[in-house]
Amino acid sequence: MQLRARKEHVMSTTPALTSQALLLLGGAVAAAPIFKKLGLGTVLGYLAAGIIIGPLLHQISDGEQILGFAELGVVFLLFLIGLELKPSRLWQMRRDIFGLGTAQVLVTGTVISAIVFCSGLLDWSGSIITGFGLALSSTAFALQILDEKGDTNTRYGQRAFSVLLLQDLAIVPLLALIPLVALQAPEDTTPPLQDFAVAIGAILILVIAGRYLLNPLFQVIARTGAREVMIAAALLIVLGAATLMQLAGLSMAMGAFLAGVLLAESSYRHELEADIEPFRGLLLALFFMAVGLSLDLRVITGNYVLILIAVPLLMLVKAVAIYTLCRITGSPHNDAVRIGLLLPQGGEFGFVLFTAAATAGVFPDSWASLLIVVVTLSMALTPAASALAGLLMQDQEEATEELEEDFDGAGADVLMIGFSRFGQIASQILLAGGREVTIIDHSAARVRQAATFGFRIYFGDGTRLDVLRAAGIERAKIVAVCTQKQAITDRIVDMVQAEYPNARIYARAYDRLHTLSLRARGVDYELRETFESGLVFGRKTLEGLGIADNEAQEIMNDIRRRDEARLVVQEAEGITAGRDMLHFEPVKPEPLIKPKRETASSLAADDDILPSGPASKAKPANDALAGAD
Repeated sequence: MQLRARKEHVMSTTPALTSQALLLLGGAVAAAPIFKKLGLGTVLGYLAAGIIIGPLLHQISDGEQILGFAELGVVFLLFLIGLELKPSRLWQMRRDIFGLGTAQVLVTGTVISAIVFCSGLLDWSGSIITGFGLALSSTAFALQILDEKGDTNTRYGQRAFSVLLLQDLAIVPLLALIPLVALQAPEDTTPPLQDFAVAIGAILILVIAGRYLLNPLFQVIARTGAREVMIAAALLIVLGAATLMQLAGLSMAMGAFLAGVLLAESSYRHELEADIEPFRGLLLALFFMAVGLSLDLRVITGNYVLILIAVPLLMLVKAVAIYTLCRITGSPHNDAVRIGLLLPQGGEFGFVLFTAAATAGVFPDSWASLLIVVVTLSMALTPAASALAGLLMQDQEEATEELEEDFDGAGADVLMIGFSRFGQIASQILLAGGREVTIIDHSAARVRQAATFGFRIYFGDGTRLDVLRAAGIERAKIVAVCTQKQAITDRIVDMVQAEYPNARIYARAYDRLHTLSLRARGVDYELRETFESGLVFGRKTLEGLGIADNEAQEIMNDIRRRDEARLVVQEAEGITAGRDMLHFEPVKPEPLIKPKRETASSLAADDDILPSGPASKAKPANDALAGAD
């Protein structure tokens, strides 16, 4: 009888679970492309799908239960971020984490608490929990937006992540603060000092396990050759670390992040990333939809005036506070704007904090529901706020934007320095020939754009020896210097020849004078950036005038031979030598008056005939354009 009842229960619940799963998957598949196409981002699409399925159509009512499960998406996200952060890089971020991050929580929390208390909505204890709970931002929303824009490793992206990391740590003392300000003490409370000791002990256990157990474990599993076992082990590590931190009173996301950091230097890092990524994407989408499902429309309709004031006020206060603190701590204007408008929302940990505070009697359940609605709506407005940053930024900052220098996986037959149009064309020839190319460039925008096309490109300053070493110059068979400016090219060539005298250097020359300078330095090959394209253009023009193709080709080849012969003479005798090798044909009758002797400046119509340097007084019409590609 019991078996039959259990069977009937399973059969009755299975269709419901299946239909809910179909609704969620269908909503994700429909909403994400639409919102992506509209430029609003997939985050807002998932959120809108959840609102439509739940509060509007009432197809799914247990949004809070789904939210509890979907928070694993945030856990996996933090694990993958940890994999990208080696302990050395995390140590470099310590000032932003404990300096900027701590200042953000304290300043923002204090300001919001004061506003709530002075408005008479709550007493001092409820105001403190409300203010500091709203000071926390959404790790899931912010990092997803950074990932979609490709800005995770930018300077502002790293500072924003540092703030989010400190906020995740701040949830621990905030939860410990609730019993101290509660009107009624919750059951089974422990002293805050004991909670702190337990948290530190859990972190030490995780660090020791990651240092001495994880790599040997993966070595044993790798020998079995069973991929499904490796996937199971990856999930076990992530969920095990998250559960350990949760039992110690810390957030699950923090445990997963620490596990990722401990495995950042492991040889299995890339395989772990590939195994976890599908779970991360699916669960994170489910998390955003669950936030929409949990939205209580009755709270909105009953308190719409307060909500209409609270949501924009919260986002304005946080954005201004974060912008001000970023500027004080050294961020340029544009970075501060980006960070301020990336983190103005409430965070998912606020759900936990406000629920715990209501249970302890710090404020009523209705206030907790109202705060959850405010946080949810601020999350929904985050993509729009982030897009608004473009209107407030100054134009000049793009040139100085920097990315995190990370040369993981660098090293190839060719090390190309500079990836403007000249380097882009040259690299395609090399790749088509089956050769690997490592490219470094100092333009953040160019690095992001090139990476989307699959180039192995790294952000770095090619004039720094440590950058060249990190990029694998010792492995490179040829160093291709394709930078735009003559002075930078010369500096790189001199440095490479001094440190690596056996390196083969192929260089891009600016003009004829620069070509001679590079030949004097002994580079293996150089090419003026406009020479070959000018030859082809002239040949095609002749063909357009009716000259036979083979005759135009021979004329072009003759000009190329004459040019090379002139360069050889000029190397020995100076820049003014070899004038008799120029190919001039009469184009008009002889003048009646004997012309003045031709000077170098009179022939300087093209810097591929004479240099645009000291030997010529003629200058390009636009120096900025003449120096570019």
